[in-house]
Amino acid sequence: QPMNNNYKKGRHNEYRSIKVLEAVGYFCVRAAGSHGPFDIVGLTASDIVVVQCKTGEWPSPAEMESMRLVPVPANCRKLVHRWNDRAKLPVVKEV
Repeated sequence: QPMNNNYKKGRHNEYRSIKVLEAVGYFCVRAAGSHGPFDIVGLTASDIVVVQCKTGEWPSPAEMESMRLVPVPANCRKLVHRWNDRAKLPVVKEV
C-alpha cells in the first residue's frame, strides 16, 4: 500500500522526537512498526521513557487510557510528544 502524507509526516515527527531525546542523552529505539501504544523507547543508564508521537492533536481519551494501562517499570515515564506544524520542538505531556 502506498504511504500517505499523514503517515510520512508522522514518521518524520517520530524521527524528530528521537533527535530531541538523543540530544539529551537517550539511546532510542523506534517501535512504531509494532502498532503498540508507544512509538519510541528511550533509555539512559538510569531512566526510561516511552513516547507516543502525535501530529497536530492530542491522543483520544481511549488512546490515553490504553497508554495508562501498559505496565512499565517504576522509573519509566510515559510521554506524548505533540508536533505542531513548523514547531521546532514538541509539546510534551506526561500520561
